[in-house]
Order: sequence, then C-alpha cells, then structure tokens
Amino acid sequence: MADREGERHDIAIEGKLRTSTGKRDVTIVDLSERGCRIYDRMGYLVSDMAVTLRIGPIGPVEATVRWQQRPHAGLHFTNPLYPAVLDHIRAHFDLRHLGSGGIDEPGKGNS
Repeated sequence: MADREGERHDIAIEGKLRTSTGKRDVTIVDLSERGCRIYDRMGYLVSDMAVTLRIGPIGPVEATVRWQQRPHAGLHFTNPLYPAVLDHIRAHFDLRHLGSGGIDEPGKGNS
C-alpha cells in the first residue's frame, strides 16, 4: 500500500470487530497508529465498509475497511491511536509474549 502511514508492528492481539450485521472475534496481526491488519475467519468484509474494533480492552476504535484478501483485511482508523496508547497496547496485550516473564520456566523465579 503506497499510502500506508506509520510504522507497522507485528503483533497478535485478540479483538472484537463490529459491523452492521453483528460482532465477531478477530486477531490483530499488525498495528500502527493509523490502522491494522486483522485475521478474520469469517472474511466477509468489503472495501469502504465502516466498522468498529476493540483492540484487547481498548476501544471501540472507528475504522474503514481498506482491503480484504481472505482471511486478512486492512483497516484504516478514523482517528489515529495516540503513540502512548499504541505503546501500551504493544507492551501489555501482545499474546506472543505470554509466559515470557520467567514464571513458567522451571528453575526460574522459584527458589
């Protein structure tokens, strides 16, 4: 996408997508201040469709579908995320980092 703005961050966050026909679970697989790419098992989105998205506990965030290539879709946020909010999301809700605190590793943290 030539008009993409902002650095994209690889991520895995549970999200809730709401369309005019209802809501469903999605996974946010990359994220920037101005938009994201989602994994949507249903895959029934069309360009220019207005949606809202919960990014973990954050939101709802208003967005527009820019493209869809099943099972992925690109969303553009109506209002960009604040940089501090983006940093908070990346630091606290990325599912790829579960268990990285050392408490799940034998011999670490438990003496």
